[in-house]
Amino acid sequence: MTWSSDIGPSLLGVGVLVVVATVVLLLVRAPSPVAPALAVLRGALQLAVISVVLSGVIHDVRWVAAALVVMFTVAVSTASRRLGPLRRTAPMVASAMGAGILLSLAVVFVTGAIAFDARYALAIGGIVVGNAMTVATLAGRRFLELVDDRWEEVEGWLALGAPPRTATRDLARRAVHAALIPSTDQTRTTGLVTLPGAFVGAIFGGVSPVEAGRFQIVVLAAIIATGAVTAAIVVRWLGTVRTRPTAPR
Repeated sequence: MTWSSDIGPSLLGVGVLVVVATVVLLLVRAPSPVAPALAVLRGALQLAVISVVLSGVIHDVRWVAAALVVMFTVAVSTASRRLGPLRRTAPMVASAMGAGILLSLAVVFVTGAIAFDARYALAIGGIVVGNAMTVATLAGRRFLELVDDRWEEVEGWLALGAPPRTATRDLARRAVHAALIPSTDQTRTTGLVTLPGAFVGAIFGGVSPVEAGRFQIVVLAAIIATGAVTAAIVVRWLGTVRTRPTAPR
């Protein structure tokens, strides 16, 4: 079966799934019911473009590095906008995500857990960038929500002369924990509840299940480490609140 014969059924399946999601959201009167459909459309267009581009650069480390920089920039912009004005939040998100991603990738390739190859750098780099974006958003939003909800308690600590980070220490811990729940649950249930994309993709690419499993557990560990560093830095940066923050919407 060729790619051209696959595309029709694929488009049909995606279209039906999008219609189902949109109808359900309309029935429950959720805000922005067409947003998921537009996200799928945008994702499809972006994947089509990136698939064509990467097919020509995937073996060149320089072009792979450029692609990762673009991914990182878009991820930082996306997460930052979820936490407040871009000019104020972008430096925080960029430093948090950058620290987590660079540390994890350095460990993966320096230890030899995965061979340093342009293909693997792109695959693992793209995965950890995406997860770091999600964790930064979850940690930041959860922290701001908790501080807003518990502001009287925080304000009481500040009135007693406690430093801002001391006043919000417990809330910061809760925010970090909450941000890592999706990654932790994904890792705990891998092979029992879910078969992660990297594992399935490696098998479809002809790799043995054992080798695919080895690759996947390295990826999951990198995701956990990246998320922990990212979340910790985000909440530490936000922890210097002196006035009641506006809970993100």
